[in-house]
Amino acid sequence: MTNVLVLGANGQIARWVTAMLAQKQGVDLSLFVRDPKKLKDAPQNARIVRGDVLNNEDLSAAVAGQGIVYANLTGDDLDTQADRIIAAMQDAGVKRLIFVVSLGIYDEVPGKFGAWNDQTIGDALKPFRRAADAIEASSLDYTLVRPAWLTDEDEIDYELTQRDDPFKGTVVSRKSVASLIADTVLSPGQHIRANVGVNKPNSDADKPYFM
Repeated sequence: MTNVLVLGANGQIARWVTAMLAQKQGVDLSLFVRDPKKLKDAPQNARIVRGDVLNNEDLSAAVAGQGIVYANLTGDDLDTQADRIIAAMQDAGVKRLIFVVSLGIYDEVPGKFGAWNDQTIGDALKPFRRAADAIEASSLDYTLVRPAWLTDEDEIDYELTQRDDPFKGTVVSRKSVASLIADTVLSPGQHIRANVGVNKPNSDADKPYFM
């Protein structure tokens, strides 16, 4: 049995991941949320954990006994959240972390799309970069995920780029990102200490199609 803790379980990608893992043999899900009332369509076999990532007692209690921590969080304090997660996992002896950040944190997005992306969200990316740096500097077996601009298309269609590669494409579906994360949970030996960009193939443009 693999115990999986989902931090930020009410997020749109996290809900896809939860649905994909809910019926898998050997997966025991714990869904960590601030307000359980907002958690829709939670699987009956999942454990709902109420708490705040920035509350050390809440987080430590949730991390204890887990095999994998998957964090899908956001905010201008994402770096602080990452620091708390790293500390809680190290204290509990939990090694495997999947953590979602953003495209553009390394100025890795080329061309006109890169310039547009930086102008649009560049200032907001600083805590995402600090979070990624802290995780990479830790002893954890991490997978950092940098999605392109997200869509609600009901499709799984994606390709990966590595940390030092130019980012490809402009968009990717939330379902595609969730599929990558769920597959990594089910085969946790892949993408260890990896930092991957995720995009829909052949979606290159000057900006996302919906902008």
